[in-house]
Amino acid sequence: MHKSETSLPRFSVVIVTWNVRDLVIDCLHSVYHDFTCANITGEVWLVDNASPDGTFDAVRDAFPAADYPSLHLIQSGDNLGFSMGNNLALREIGFPGGVNLPDYVLLLNPDTLVREGAFQALIDAMELTGAGLAGARLVYGDGSFQHSAFGFPGIAQLLIDLFPVPGRLHDSRINGRYPRSLYQADQPFEVDHPLGASFLLRREVIAQTGLFDEQFHLYCEEVDWAWRIKKAGWKAICVPSAEIVHYGGQSTTQNRPAAFVNLWKARLQLYRKHYPGWKRLLAAGIVRVGVNRFIRQVARDSSLPEADQAALVAAGREVLKLSRTL
Repeated sequence: MHKSETSLPRFSVVIVTWNVRDLVIDCLHSVYHDFTCANITGEVWLVDNASPDGTFDAVRDAFPAADYPSLHLIQSGDNLGFSMGNNLALREIGFPGGVNLPDYVLLLNPDTLVREGAFQALIDAMELTGAGLAGARLVYGDGSFQHSAFGFPGIAQLLIDLFPVPGRLHDSRINGRYPRSLYQADQPFEVDHPLGASFLLRREVIAQTGLFDEQFHLYCEEVDWAWRIKKAGWKAICVPSAEIVHYGGQSTTQNRPAAFVNLWKARLQLYRKHYPGWKRLLAAGIVRVGVNRFIRQVARDSSLPEADQAALVAAGREVLKLSRTL
């Protein structure tokens, strides 16, 4: 039985966007469509991280304030990144210690489309299980399977990332993946952390654990927060009956030097924060051996332009330097 209209759950959606004008407008249309289908009171907080493509003005024109009073637009003035952008909106809402806060907050990527019924399914699962954190079942734009939740990274995942291993291990629990059969069922299942593209938090969890740790500028932000949530005694779930299309994971990522450094910098920060001392030392040793191997491979790769080789080798050396601080 649904709650009476005077006690409907209050549900805030936070979207941080940069330079994806058309995608975020489609995303907002899907959000507002699902608000009409859900037994909730919904509002949206959108942070534009100084997009050069005119996102802020385009959203304001497509969603005029007179028709969408629940849409709050924030222009950051600078590209704050994912964690700082979300924190900016969360503080505007009143977290972590304000009053009259929403019951649930969904952090949603701008390159998503919310399928009808997803919000209600997420809230119903949270109320049924008592979970503090939840994620939807994500699919690619063509409807194909996408891993939507993961196990916390361990030593085995480091080995799989950095060294040649049998292909079957990449899609296994050893590598933090949950069986596809769980996503095909109707029941929520417990996970370590959902992907940050769809990250639903209970009000009490934010109050207890705080906001994103802003030392994580790119990568691993949601992993760190989910780890803190679990340490605080809350469980996380994935909700297969809540479907959200996530385009971002389908794009081919280039192995750019900056991305390589940013990824490993974030991972090393994560290990430093959550691993015990012995595990940090072991992880640092594995990273150094693996990255040295990467540098040798790049240096021998005659198909790469000389400038790209040099940039990737320099990126590898930067990661080696960072690993010595673990």
